[in-house]
Amino acid sequence: VRGGNNSVEIRVSETPVYAYSERIDFLFLMNNHSLYRLKPRIDKKTIILGKSDFITEDDHKLYGSQFHELNVEDLAAEAGSVLFGNTILFGFIMGMLGIKCGFAQELIANKFTDKNERIQNGNQVAYTSGHLLGANYSHMCDVSPHEINTVFKTLSGTEAVGIGALAGGCNFVSAYPMSPSTGVLIYMAENSKAFGVVVEQAEDEIAALNMVIGSWYAGARGLATTSGGGFALMEEAVSLSGITETPFVLHLAQRPGPGTGLPTRTGQEDLNLVVYSGHGEFPKIVLAPGHLKDGIELTSRAFYLADKYQVPVFVLTDQFYLDSKGQMEAYDISDENLTSFVVKTDADYKRYRVGKNGLSPRGIPNNGQGLVKCDSDEHDENGMITESFDVRVTMTDKRLSKEALLLEDYTQPELIGPTDYKHLLVGWGSTYGVINEYILNDDRNDTAFLYIKQPYPLAPSLKSYFDQAELIINIENNATGQLGGLLKLKLDVKTTSSILKYNGEPFSIEELNLKIKEVLA
Repeated sequence: VRGGNNSVEIRVSETPVYAYSERIDFLFLMNNHSLYRLKPRIDKKTIILGKSDFITEDDHKLYGSQFHELNVEDLAAEAGSVLFGNTILFGFIMGMLGIKCGFAQELIANKFTDKNERIQNGNQVAYTSGHLLGANYSHMCDVSPHEINTVFKTLSGTEAVGIGALAGGCNFVSAYPMSPSTGVLIYMAENSKAFGVVVEQAEDEIAALNMVIGSWYAGARGLATTSGGGFALMEEAVSLSGITETPFVLHLAQRPGPGTGLPTRTGQEDLNLVVYSGHGEFPKIVLAPGHLKDGIELTSRAFYLADKYQVPVFVLTDQFYLDSKGQMEAYDISDENLTSFVVKTDADYKRYRVGKNGLSPRGIPNNGQGLVKCDSDEHDENGMITESFDVRVTMTDKRLSKEALLLEDYTQPELIGPTDYKHLLVGWGSTYGVINEYILNDDRNDTAFLYIKQPYPLAPSLKSYFDQAELIINIENNATGQLGGLLKLKLDVKTTSSILKYNGEPFSIEELNLKIKEVLA
């Protein structure tokens, strides 16, 4: 889905950052209608670069001393093609940052090694041209290189979710494309041969999730990826999973609604949608990564939990998380989430055997002597349809009793900041970055951040974090404070105040700082 004007922000920092800064140091204009919406983020120190006709006469009066001519199209054409414009800018920014020319030239050579000589040489010429121009601005960048021995990986949130799915043993994906979730489908398709993944673009979202449920029934580990509007069509299949106790993993990439809403913007509006999805009553798990490593680890864990407890597991992200790129320390991924809980059936196998904890042994067809029967109607232990009121109560209690087990395997939150806090900030998902950065730069030393990785079901042990706090501030990218509502409903925790943003943008560092100070004052 193509929106209007899109912008990319690059932040350079000595420490990991997962949020955006309102103020702009260097602004590169790529067309004649990109400046108008960025004006509130420009101050007297901002350097604006672009073609002279990219800003109006009135803008020249306002920003004349700050505007610097940079005709990327002409420079790219001189290098051999207007397509080299990105390489011109790449070189320019590297020159600004004082990064040696040879390092990036090697990267360019590797990237275009399968292209013809004209493209290879043209990109090198374009990069050198941009680098020479950018070096004239290096005195304006207070950036110096640091010697590091750590190996970092650069990846997007989309790639983190995809890697996590592979690490969780995902070997089947079915989805119908929908922004901003489509990137995960594409990533899995690109890696399907290397990791033995069957990828199916379904005819619609209804078929997609039913295919995924079918894959788990057959013994695979399936993933569906969609966004809020697509998931709305999948809810009947969620109930199918609930009554048949057939697990699935679903990645839901949030964007603002209702309806088509803002399809290219971000929001955290679908937490209640997944928590209350599907008719009837049955347990489910919701995980919400806030940074890249958790994108890998929580998505991988989703497959483990789904397999172990035979329940639907949702991984909630959003457009800002998925489309942002960052760095994380490289690490070896454990294979612990590949553990399979599928059993070999015997001749007396009962798919829905009633035991002490609600978990029945899950067999799959042609894996043992037993017959694996399941149906979307209420059923007895053998999987045979029944209208017995007593059996109905027994099976409902059996399914719901698994929730206590889920809490025994609760994904613990992370407390960031002082342990003797008086004020507690609460957040989930992509708000992690901006809240974390606030805590790291806070000089009050009385405020901490509780990063909740599993918004549902919520463990009673969480209450101890809130009992200590004199002030609880809930921070979310939605209009109704959905996590705050769950905290009150499930744990009787009442947040003191909520900071909510729902215009389609994430929180900026400056914005959140101001809003938290207003609340604390």
